[in-house]
Formats: sequence, structure tokens, C-alpha cells
Amino acid sequence: QVQLVESGGGLVQAGGSLRLSCAVSGTTVSSMTMGWYRQAPGKQRDLVTFISNDGRIYYEDEVVRGRFLISRDSLKNTVDLQMNSLKPEDTAVYYCQAERPFTGFQSWGQGTQVTVSS
Repeated sequence: QVQLVESGGGLVQAGGSLRLSCAVSGTTVSSMTMGWYRQAPGKQRDLVTFISNDGRIYYEDEVVRGRFLISRDSLKNTVDLQMNSLKPEDTAVYYCQAERPFTGFQSWGQGTQVTVSS
């Protein structure tokens, strides 16, 4: 059973940084496409970034490109999201997702709250 557990969220002032981590069990991060999504209050859940099983990285939003960095650690079996220069509009619940390529299988974490104060 694939399980994802996010950590690292919290309250930070605008301009600050946070590092989210997604601990994965039941599979390996290098065999999955690992993504970070976020859902702001009253809005849909949107893709932020992903790293594919073969290491390709994609950032969905030009707003986060250059401020956010996704990385994976195959030894720890984790995927991190380093978030810098945070803005109030980055406030959301951040979710980790694992997708097995070509199968449609997906698994989600429970989410971690990120709140950026102005």
C-alpha cells in the first residue's frame, strides 16, 4: 500500500521560506512521478510541480518558477519542495501525490497547511 505523509508546513511571513517534505512508503520515489499540488480556500486543487520517474522536472505556474524547487532523495525515499520568497497568495494546503506511469494509479497525502502572512 502506497502511503504519503507530508510535513513542514506552517505559518511564515511574506518573503520567508519553508521546506515541505513528503515521506513515501510502499513504493520508491524513483519509480513514480511525484508531484506537489496546492489548494487555496474556495479554489480547486492545482498542480505546482512534479518530478517524473526519469528525473524530468516541470513547474506548472510561472508564478512559482524560480521561487520553488522540487527535489527527491532516493535513499530517504522522500520528495521535498523548497519554497522561497513566499507570498500571501501562496497560502494553501499543499498535497503530495504519487503516480505510477502508464497505469493511472495515484496516491495522495493528507496535506499540510502553509500560511503566509503579509
